[in-house]
Amino acid sequence: MTRSRFLRGAAALTGAGVLGTASGCTPEEPGGSPAPEEATSQGPDFGPIPEDACPRVERMAPITGPGITTRFRMEATDLGAPALTPDGRILFIFGDTFEEAVVGGGFWRSPVGLYADPEVPLDDGIRWTGAVGGETAEQLVPYEHDDAPVSTILPGDVLTLGDTMYVWVMVNHGFGNVASTEIWTSADSGESWERTAEMFPGDHLDGFMQQCTWCAHPTDGYVYVLTTGFQRDKGVILSRVPTQSLLDPGAYEVFSGGGSWGGEPLTVLEGSIGEMCLRIVDGTWVLTYFDAGNYRADILAADSPEQLADARPRTLLHGGEWGNEAHDVVAQLYGLYIVPGSTLEVMHLVCSQWHTGPDWPYHVEQFRIEDPLGRGCVD
Repeated sequence: MTRSRFLRGAAALTGAGVLGTASGCTPEEPGGSPAPEEATSQGPDFGPIPEDACPRVERMAPITGPGITTRFRMEATDLGAPALTPDGRILFIFGDTFEEAVVGGGFWRSPVGLYADPEVPLDDGIRWTGAVGGETAEQLVPYEHDDAPVSTILPGDVLTLGDTMYVWVMVNHGFGNVASTEIWTSADSGESWERTAEMFPGDHLDGFMQQCTWCAHPTDGYVYVLTTGFQRDKGVILSRVPTQSLLDPGAYEVFSGGGSWGGEPLTVLEGSIGEMCLRIVDGTWVLTYFDAGNYRADILAADSPEQLADARPRTLLHGGEWGNEAHDVVAQLYGLYIVPGSTLEVMHLVCSQWHTGPDWPYHVEQFRIEDPLGRGCVD
């Protein structure tokens, strides 16, 4: 599978044509190239937000691209899974990254990380303070992108437990062919990483254990893990693992429904699902995800991870066509992640875009969403 075919697939499935309280998952939470218009720090003007919009989505601005992340030698990148670091910063982990503002634009790395200033209000926009690696955003661990056999290693999600950070990654032998998953760890707030644990082969549980998001329960001692395939052709299953056994593949047990664990996995979210982000926000378990089958980004909320299976989805961002976008209509969208500092009143998300064909834009944008669960909406 080629990179462009993979991203075009979401639109093809629907005939779309061309395409205050910190949120988190720690048991104890603290608080270049010539720039196209789409990549300026201000972003395009989508006009006023409709007065009757609910949820009220404001498309703020790109957070990566020329003039924004040029100083880190990363004008083209995607994803941006965030977590609070043990020393109180916000670390975003990005996927395939290139120096110039085009996919394939030299100096290929993945994953890479950028630090954001947690003292800057999210309403003022995410502000970068530095990169993992120093002045240049370096690859978290060294390896060659050579197709012999590793083409790239892509992040699923990042998690902080105590003084250690964990990132779940997918080892691709050719784009979209996940050979295995690994967990990498950092003991210095993300400044350096180790390839700590080999986890699951790509075909484990019929390929449902590739793409990942996870969150630690504040009291019961488990990390809850939602997984699906990387290919956006599967639903989602739920697993749990004791926090002290996160690096032991044998300690993971799947949810079988009816309060039962360890049997046949229950598909807790049907459909063709892509990137996901599970977080606790204001005491509520919240999942945002790319619904590739319906070409949109949705949100679910529940009192526990098991109850997400019965939650009703609400659409936050609709997929659209280039040249016909809006605050809540995003062409070739994917990779929706909740930014630490979000609340159930005002949630900040980052979302990726990749204009396959010209291979630009290939960037990440920030979105501000009032009443993301639609509790004040009239359906």
